[in-house]
Amino acid sequence: MSLYQRDIEAINRLCLEQNGRWGNINPENVARMRAQNRFRTGLDIARYTASIMRRDMQAYDEDPSRYTQSLGCWHGFIGQQKLISIKKHHGTTQGRYLYLSGWMIAAMRSEFGPLPDQSMHEKTSVPALIEELYTFLRQADARELTILFRELDSARKQGNEVMARSVIDRIDNFETHIVPIIADIDAGFGNEEATYLLAKKMIEAGACCIQLENQVSDAKQCGHQDGKVTVPHEDFVAKINAVRHAFLELGVDEGVIVARTDSLGAGLTQKLPVSKEPGDLASRYNSFLCTVPICAVKDINEGDTLIKLDGDLRKPLRLANGLYRFRPDTGEDRVVLDCINALQNGADLLWIETEKPHIGQIAGMVERIREVVPNAKLVYNNSPSFNWTLNFRQQIYDRWEAEGRDLSGIERSQLMSAAYDDSELAQEADRRIQTFQRDAAREAGVFHHLITLPTYHTAALSTDELAEGYFGDEGMLAYVAGVQRREIRRGLATVKHQDMAGSNIGDDHKEYFSGAAALKAGGGLNTMNQFG
Repeated sequence: MSLYQRDIEAINRLCLEQNGRWGNINPENVARMRAQNRFRTGLDIARYTASIMRRDMQAYDEDPSRYTQSLGCWHGFIGQQKLISIKKHHGTTQGRYLYLSGWMIAAMRSEFGPLPDQSMHEKTSVPALIEELYTFLRQADARELTILFRELDSARKQGNEVMARSVIDRIDNFETHIVPIIADIDAGFGNEEATYLLAKKMIEAGACCIQLENQVSDAKQCGHQDGKVTVPHEDFVAKINAVRHAFLELGVDEGVIVARTDSLGAGLTQKLPVSKEPGDLASRYNSFLCTVPICAVKDINEGDTLIKLDGDLRKPLRLANGLYRFRPDTGEDRVVLDCINALQNGADLLWIETEKPHIGQIAGMVERIREVVPNAKLVYNNSPSFNWTLNFRQQIYDRWEAEGRDLSGIERSQLMSAAYDDSELAQEADRRIQTFQRDAAREAGVFHHLITLPTYHTAALSTDELAEGYFGDEGMLAYVAGVQRREIRRGLATVKHQDMAGSNIGDDHKEYFSGAAALKAGGGLNTMNQFG
């Protein structure tokens, strides 16, 4: 007996126990509603998706070709359509996640209006978007199961038992749209207690994976902008501990923490940690500071801070805003130390924010980290902040130059020009972009590839194309040819927007509740019928 049929029988027994009072309840309808609502709470989702991530991480350790991917989504509908498309084109959601970008929440979901990525948006908007994304994904489950239930009813009406059994098998083996979300908590929105409180809300909303960065919370900057200020390792570990406590308190024991370091592009620190003995973690952190030696009292100004480094008395360079500067050549060393310390203190995955997509650079740091933590692996930001075309054309140019190839007809400073689009160099660069994720997974320890804010750009691009034509000479044809006809040709479910929004689900529910008296929208006059 199938799982679906067993559930019907169990509900039927429950109804019979009511001595006729539940006579209007059809057990199969209830079984259908239960199947459409498999995940009752956000914690159910968090536990389910955490186990997925853990299995995926183990699979990657065994075979780096089994890396995972995600796209950043700023609205529940965008996330829903992404997962529907993945199932349609690739047959499964396996290895595909969602990314919740703090950047996009700030820019697109704040009640203050568009904001830069500086943690100025409402912290409550982060768990709210997690809940919204999973609401839309659960609705995608309900819609696809509604289609299967209607197919089952049709097969039964036709007396086709073979078809009916086939549909029931598809119901039993239905793959949910619920996938892991890697959720951005920025720098924790405050101290470690504030981080813990927000992490709890995010987990209760369904987050199984929280990404935390080592910037100062109240001076947080976008990872690809200047002015970043990092915190000492002890401060970062306290926030990692806060997130882990939140996971464990809520019973999400497999919860995943991504420790992000911005040290490669961060030249400043807010405070100096207290060293207890030479060579300890605080001492190593302080050793990266830009300092000058103190030889006499006259070298000390009013209010100066002095520290002892390697037996010498030195004065850290302090800016007018009170921040301390790191030596400019220490970025990679600080990244390696950040990552090792984070993994040794409870983090599960690493995120190294780089200034360019260069596999050799990433691999060099990962190799050093793996000398201490052999299974270290990364979440990597395939960021729209990079000019991918220019970066890869420059990399190919530099490689060819090192190989002694003739580059006399190519100007490195002009490689972004459309004049090079059809060149051999551009084609080779595009091939490297195409294989970047696979190559980085194999060579640089990247377990998860994500694009942080792609749907910000796709929304702008598609709107620009429609606005250009609709308000110009194309008129209505701009929408019909550029949107609707393309939806039909590509088989997008959104062409039946009423169905996508839940109209057919509601009709079925009305019939469950009201029987033949139900007033349904899906009759002969419904214009959705025009789309087949």
